Amino acid sequence: MELKPKPHFLFTLFSFLLLATTSSSLSTPPSDSSSSSLSPAKNSSLSPSSSSPSPSSSTLDPKQLRALQSLNIPTTRDPCIQPSLHNATLCDNSKPFKHLLFLRLINCSDDISLSFTALKSLYTLQDLEFINCPVTPVHFPSELVASLRSFTCIKSLKKLTGVWLKNLANLTELTVSGVTVNASGPSIILGSMKKLRSMTISHTNLTGFLPKRWHLNLTHIDLSANQLRGKIPSSLTLLGDLELLNLSSNSISGEIPTSFGDLLSLQNVSLASNSLSGSIPDSMSAMPGLVHLDLSSNQLNGTIPKFLSELKDLKYLNLADNNFKGVLPFNMSFIERLEVFKVGGNSDLCYNHSVLSSKLKLGIAPCDKHGLPLSPPPARSSDSSDDSSSSDDSDYNDSSDGSNHGSDHHHGPNKVVLGVAIGLSSIQEGFGSHLCSVGDSSLCGVHKNCSSLVDVSWSEC
Repeated sequence: MELKPKPHFLFTLFSFLLLATTSSSLSTPPSDSSSSSLSPAKNSSLSPSSSSPSPSSSTLDPKQLRALQSLNIPTTRDPCIQPSLHNATLCDNSKPFKHLLFLRLINCSDDISLSFTALKSLYTLQDLEFINCPVTPVHFPSELVASLRSFTCIKSLKKLTGVWLKNLANLTELTVSGVTVNASGPSIILGSMKKLRSMTISHTNLTGFLPKRWHLNLTHIDLSANQLRGKIPSSLTLLGDLELLNLSSNSISGEIPTSFGDLLSLQNVSLASNSLSGSIPDSMSAMPGLVHLDLSSNQLNGTIPKFLSELKDLKYLNLADNNFKGVLPFNMSFIERLEVFKVGGNSDLCYNHSVLSSKLKLGIAPCDKHGLPLSPPPARSSDSSDDSSSSDDSDYNDSSDGSNHGSDHHHGPNKVVLGVAIGLSSIQEGFGSHLCSVGDSSLCGVHKNCSSLVDVSWSEC
């Protein structure tokens, strides 16, 4: 008799098989292909989302993100994450999206051009820097101009004009270097910048004169390596908060203002490589915080004031290549505490050998006992038999015996002195010893009696 399965048994068997199949599929490890599809792409540069991230992948305002992309600034990483790529961006903490506060464009490619639309989207920027970006400048949107507090342009933006810079009226810091600036002088640039505290306009071929009016809140002025001319206006000395002044490598003439010492906050001064004349103002003795003083390569004259050695914070002193004269008033302890000290190139300046060693190599001559520079001693004659006429090995002798430096045009024996000496040599009375005589080119006097009469070398007859 044939047995037929009951319907409820078939249903139970089917359910069992279905459950077994499902359990088997859940326990099977994923294949390699499924694993790679779930893991991050190994080459993220090939991922469209990495090259052009969607606004949802960045915390930056979408409009500003697109503005950065239009300027060819990499946005593969959220620009608001610190440290940012090349430290080129900095954002605020606004919500739901952050906004840029700082942007640095560095080493730009030739095909980059500034977009007015992009700059308008970056209206929140407070600090904008262009470094080695020779792109054509464009007119900044008013929103960006109002927001900017610091602007830097180094070897960038090709040519600039004073009018273009003048529009950045809300700046507190301005740095322009290594780019030509067409302007009739610094005044046209600085006139509207009433909030400016730090100003650097160097290596720009800027012409004209120094401003007669300055904003009193300036603490940093660098107008070096330009073509400025004229005098230093006394109004400059009204800047009581000024800490740095660099007017080097221009064509500035005249004297340093007598009121220069009123700059009580000044720490760093460079007036080098100009055409300044006159002396160092005595008022500079009242500048207690002076650390760096460079007056080299001018036409300054007079004596070097001793009060410079009393400036306790002074570390750098360069007075080289001027017309200073007299005896250097500094001692060894002062020179040794300086990091840089230069006085060479002052032909009428000399140093006291009893105070300073010739090993210092100061670049100036030692002094004679009259405070005048000594000329190099003459070469010793090969047929000279007088040992007293030979020069001393040292470069200075300040003894009172009147050592012979007859080759020095400053103090060699003149005809009157020689005449007196010869006249005295013919008198026998009064000396109680041998006669004085003249032979060859050397003068011989009575031992211990004639030696103090004339400033030449004497020997015993």
